[in-house]
Formats: sequence, C-alpha cells, structure tokens
Amino acid sequence: MHWKHSAKLCIIDNTNLARLRGTGKNAVICPEMGAFSERYGFQFVCHAIGHSDRKAGNERSFWIVETNFFPGRKFESLEDLNRQALEWSTVRLEHRPAKRTGLIPAKVFEHERKFLTKLPSHLPAPYRNLERDTDQYGYIAYGGNDYWVPGTKREKMKVFVYADKLKIYRHRTCVAEYPLAPDGVKNAHFSPEGQPKPRYRSKKKRSSSQEEKRLRAMGPEMDAYLDYVLKVPGIQRHRFLHQLLIFSRQVTSAVLLEMAQRALKYRISRLETLKRIAWYCMSQGESTLPNPEVDENLQERDAYQEGCLTDEPDFTVYDQMLLEDDQEPEKNQDNHEENDHE
Repeated sequence: MHWKHSAKLCIIDNTNLARLRGTGKNAVICPEMGAFSERYGFQFVCHAIGHSDRKAGNERSFWIVETNFFPGRKFESLEDLNRQALEWSTVRLEHRPAKRTGLIPAKVFEHERKFLTKLPSHLPAPYRNLERDTDQYGYIAYGGNDYWVPGTKREKMKVFVYADKLKIYRHRTCVAEYPLAPDGVKNAHFSPEGQPKPRYRSKKKRSSSQEEKRLRAMGPEMDAYLDYVLKVPGIQRHRFLHQLLIFSRQVTSAVLLEMAQRALKYRISRLETLKRIAWYCMSQGESTLPNPEVDENLQERDAYQEGCLTDEPDFTVYDQMLLEDDQEPEKNQDNHEENDHE
C-alpha cells in the first residue's frame, strides 16, 4: 500500500506461514492467506526444495538492515525506531546507488512500475477480529490495558485491532476508536478525547507476586517448575499462577511436588494437563485429600457464640429412617420365605 503497486508473484519458502500442505509447485496455500493475497493482486508461490536462492532478495534486505541501519543507531522507543526506519528506507536508501550495479532504487522502481499491479486506494487495512466482555466499569481489555466503551450497556463487544489502532463495535456500529498504546505500556486506562472522563476506573488485580511466592515456598520441585513455565511464550502469567495456587489446595503437597517434577521433565505448561498428571500420581500412591483447614478461634466468633444458645437440633427423625432401612431387608426376607413355603 505504501508503493501503491504489487508484484504478481511472491516467492516464499515451504514453512507453514502461508502453506497448508505440499511443497514447491504442488504446495496448497492456506485459504486465509490466499484470500489475503488475492485482495492485493498477487499470488504466493513456494520454491522447490533445495532452491532457497529463489528468495535471496528478501534475505539480502534483512542483511542490509542488520549491517547498515542498526549499528550505532539510538532510539527512545519502538515508535521512534519505526520512524527512523521509514525515513532511512524511503529517503536515504531509496536514492543511494547500489555498490555493484550503480542503480538507484527510486529510478529502477519507475521502470518496474509498468510491470506491476496497481492497487486501488480504498483497500481496507488488515486487522484482527476479537471479542471482549465489558466489565462493570465500562472497560474492555486488550494488550494489558483498558479501553473505555461509551454508553451504559455492558455487552460483549467486537474489537478490530489494526497495526496502529483499534476500533470497538457494538452491533456493527463503531462506538470508539483508539490509537494502540505505545510499546511497553501496561495497566493504562484510555477514554475518548473530547468526552468527559469516566467516573470509575477498572480495579483489576494484575499482580501475582503473592501467588508465586506461596507456590515457590512449597518445595524445590515447584520452584524449578515455575522457573521454566513462566518463560514459556504465550503463557498468561497472572491467570496461570492464580489457578495453580487454587489447585494446590485440592491435593496434598507430596502429589503437588511430584506433579511439578513430572511436568518439568516433559515440559508441560497447560493447567488441564497438570491436573491429569496429579490425578495419575494420586492413583499410583497417596490418594487422600488434605484435611480442611479449621480456624482454631471458631468458637470465639460472635456468630458461634450466638448460635450456641439455641436448642440442639433433633436428629431422631434420621435415626428412625435408618431403623426402617434396616428392617426393610428383614421384611423382604420373610416374604421370600413365605413364597418358598407356598
């Protein structure tokens, strides 16, 4: 979209980024990536096995960035880095002659434009389609930050996430649009500009340091397992630690440590799989659940002191029910004997 033109073919390798199955000329492209390329007027083509030089132009571009753009450069943020990269690639590099051929990229592009596919200017930008619940304060969460939804309804919202912004939709109507938070910003609250600030802010507990501290104190096996699992890409740290601490109260410490040791050995990071490992450990050895924790000061509570003055409950009705259950088999036995006698 920057150059307003695209080539007819895009040569890629045989990884699963766009390829569904097959290799080379027999490769089948994923339907989503096929629809994406069709919108921009090109076609994905996988090179034959052993012909990686077909995409050498792309690898050469990476090498130029790594050896020419990055060395000695300073930047304050990821946004600042992208601004410098855009200026470097479209102003400085575009008008600098190549060392081997002496060709200037800007002039070469003017010649190549005749053989490229011109793109319409109205093509929509790529986006991710997500669903988010609106909390009691009127916010939806994305990327560790909270974005306010105008109105008083607390509904499930459609969120379209673009490269530099997100749009919030309610029943196909865009109710809010925000620029994405800068790289590294977390736990921030955003509301539309020019409108009154929301009276309340979402008060979500995002720290899980106490949960992690309690889990690590259970034993070296759990400490070693947490060192591994918290570095797994894509793990939801706060949710995982909170749910693991809850599960730790449902099994004995011996079972929990054995579970952690097995999970570390087989590199397990899913909580459902951890529970199955724990049940397996219980079936192989210790299978009793821990005794519930009882507050020793229970009898000193006001509610207990007030209740101790009431009459004792009458459980004789249950005793009578048990007595009737015991007598029922005897009656059935007498009936069987009478029938046999007859």
